[in-house]
Amino acid sequence: MEQATTITVRHAVDKHCYELVDGETAIGKTEYVPASGPDDKERIFYHTEVSEAYAGKGLATVLAKHALDDTIAAGLTIIPVCPYIKGWLRRHPDYQQHTAPILPEHLAAVDRIFTP
Repeated sequence: MEQATTITVRHAVDKHCYELVDGETAIGKTEYVPASGPDDKERIFYHTEVSEAYAGKGLATVLAKHALDDTIAAGLTIIPVCPYIKGWLRRHPDYQQHTAPILPEHLAAVDRIFTP
């Protein structure tokens, strides 16, 4: 008998990320920064990772789909700075209507996260 999976995705609003969790252990995340675009309706995804111990199981896809679907449901536009999210969106063209081009101000918003 196969063991039921305990892997889920949760939105950690205070951390500006979606976390992939196994039970209560975080095993991956996709991070974003809210942008100050038209009416503050953008979410800039800039980094996605899954723990090496869980690699190759399609979990990054689960994480990306959940995060992007939730972003769309919230009425926000996706800004795909993250290479993984950008690639995922190329493979799922039905999401293109919910994206916007990356502008210099989007990159500046991401840079501010890493600038002390």
